Amino acid sequence: MEEKKELKGYVHSLESFGSVDGPGVRYVIFLTGCAMRCQFCHNPDTWDMPKGTPYTADELVKTALRYQTYWGEQGGITVSGGEPLLQIDFLMELFRKAKEQGIHTTLDTSGNPFTREEPFFEKIQELMKYTDLVMLDIKHIDDEKHKVLTGWTNENILDMAKYLDELHKPVWIRHVLVPERSDEDTALEKLHEFIEGLGNVERVEVLPYHTLGEYKWKELGYDYPLRGIEPPTKERVEHAKQILHAI
Repeated sequence: MEEKKELKGYVHSLESFGSVDGPGVRYVIFLTGCAMRCQFCHNPDTWDMPKGTPYTADELVKTALRYQTYWGEQGGITVSGGEPLLQIDFLMELFRKAKEQGIHTTLDTSGNPFTREEPFFEKIQELMKYTDLVMLDIKHIDDEKHKVLTGWTNENILDMAKYLDELHKPVWIRHVLVPERSDEDTALEKLHEFIEGLGNVERVEVLPYHTLGEYKWKELGYDYPLRGIEPPTKERVEHAKQILHAI
């Protein structure tokens, strides 16, 4: 009988003491692969999945457990990207094995691959059995402006938010505030209205746009679409937080 090939995930990088990627101190696994082309992306080097380093789920769980003493009651593993849901088969195995070890699991996703069609929908239902928290990035509430900003529709992303609400799955909503792109008051108010319609959102975060990734675009030979746009002012960030009732 042919031996079953061990499933591996493509990893961009690992962070041992993440403090902004979920509750407590986190072991953060950044997977490669992303279909979105967000104009503000600071990690375009994660877009190409095969360029990642292959790891098995057992290898990652074993390494993560070395840092368990630092996690306290809240910490655990966060899988980010790139877009983790593009490697959903590996993600299911990783989170299942993490839960077997009693590890708190957080998924940081843009929701871009989400669909209620098969075979994906059956897989995400299974994944959610082993997922304690989802951090969902909503780039823009307006679909047409979302397409400009990311190259993709937001319809399935907002549907994922509704699906997670149906599951009563704890969610943190994240919104990147980009001047001239996603910081209009009307859009922020509409986003707040959408979030208010969900019953599972525990926290809303506003992430100020920064230019730290511009050099990566240049190194990779990409034209940086936000050249000349400065990060939002502190006052503008605070104003957005007030509208979104963010922390």
